[in-house]
Amino acid sequence: MVMHTANVSPAEFAARLAAQSSTLLVVYLWGPACPNCVIFKRSLPKLLQRLSDVDAELLELDVYAHPEIATRYGVMGIPHFLLFKNGKKLGKMSEFKGETYWANVIRENA
Repeated sequence: MVMHTANVSPAEFAARLAAQSSTLLVVYLWGPACPNCVIFKRSLPKLLQRLSDVDAELLELDVYAHPEIATRYGVMGIPHFLLFKNGKKLGKMSEFKGETYWANVIRENA
């Protein structure tokens, strides 16, 4: 992955979508006190290294602070990952099913 961006606002997220880049945009929706989010964050350094050759960008957005995003995308639980390319939603992962699964989904969609 070419870039890991820390927590973004809904406006920054919208701007990245509007750019309609061919880079895979992975939006990680999380919230405080989420045990599975902690597990994902612990795995993130290894995942970024494993996917260093993939043209993708990871954005983080706290859906507890911005519940309108959760509502807009039908998020029922976190962690939740939205995948976009060229401004269009490709799909989602509604949970973190481990490093191998996550890396394979990112690689296949990039």
